[in-house]
Order: sequence, then C-alpha cells, then structure tokens
Amino acid sequence: MIGQALATVKARIADAARAAGRDPDSVTLVAVSKTHPAEAVAEAIRAGQRVFGENRVQEAKAKFPELKEAHPDLELHLIGPLQTNKVRDAVALFDVIESLDRPKLVRALADEMVRVGRRPRLLIQVNTGREAQKAGADPDHVDGLIQVCRQYGLTIAGLMCIPPAEADPSPHFRMLAELAARNGLAVLSMGMSGDYPVAVQAGATHVRVGSAIFGARDYG
Repeated sequence: MIGQALATVKARIADAARAAGRDPDSVTLVAVSKTHPAEAVAEAIRAGQRVFGENRVQEAKAKFPELKEAHPDLELHLIGPLQTNKVRDAVALFDVIESLDRPKLVRALADEMVRVGRRPRLLIQVNTGREAQKAGADPDHVDGLIQVCRQYGLTIAGLMCIPPAEADPSPHFRMLAELAARNGLAVLSMGMSGDYPVAVQAGATHVRVGSAIFGARDYG
C-alpha cells in the first residue's frame, strides 16, 4: 500500500515538473513519517524511498538509528521546530535541518557542529504568513538571519515554509522563491500532501509529503 502511494506521489511530482518545463529529477520527495512506526518507514524503504522527514527529535531518535545503520544511504530531514536543548541530538542524527529560524539557534548549532565535526545541511524556515503561533523567521528578518549564519560559519542551503492552512499557497511559494533568489540560495522546501504539485510548479526542489504516502496520522 505504501509502495503504491509512493508511486502515485512520484508520478504527480513528475507531471507537475514537466508541466512547468522542469526535470522531474530536480525535485526531491521527502517522505514525512512522523507518528508512523519504523515498520512503515521500512516498507517505504523497500519501495525505494531514501529521504525521510520527522517533526520531533525524540521520535526520530527512537525510530531511525537502526534504520540508518541498516541503510547508510538514508537521508533524514528535521522539519519541525528545534529547541536549543535538542541541538546535540539533532546534529548527531539528522542530515538536513530545515527549521533554523532564530539567532540563538544559529549559535547553538554552530557550537555543536564545531564540537562534533558533523555539519548537517541547513535551511531557514520562513513564516511566510506571519502567523504568531507558527515557528519560522519573519520574512523581513531572513536576510539578516542569513548574515548571522555566515558570521558563525554556517552555510545556508535554502529556505523552507509552511503556508497558512486555509490560504492559497501560491503567494507564499512565490515569496519563498523570491527570498531564496535574492540571497543566492538553491534549495526550496515547500509543498505538502495537499499542495505539492502547486509547489513543484512554483520551483520547489523538495516537497514534504506525509499522509498521501503513509495515510492518516495517529496523534494518540
């Protein structure tokens, strides 16, 4: 079932990319496995998926070390908010951290990367809707935050956003693409199960798809 769902999502990504005049291989599918067990991840791995996303450091720490040991080519993305007291675990486990959003976190990540000599790729999360309840840097602060990162020796690969749930995502995707272009950043992580074809047509290099692959989440 997961393998069939993966194939459907990948076909839709390819269709959206071709419709935008893009190479389908220029879009990476991040399969979001939050709240789903390791067995579901293993099923996706058997179907050929190698890039996964998790929202919480502790959940990923319980689920992924054995999977990564068995499959060294797995790539794991942190796509949820990162607290500074979880930085040590995050740097040790994740290959990409997509939720960098404030100077205090920049300093903590820089210190830990120097300490352990491991450097996950970093994306800045942008709160394109300026929602008070949501993580992410204010769009007006992104340029300055990138400068802070560079001062601490951190290279930013790109930007990530989660548009407001009920909004048309297209303006948010355009804003993210414009911010990235202005700062010379190549990676755009945008688009989820409900809007990833739109994101691909807007230039997404990474789409984060969970429920369309793994089914409804169990938050119990």
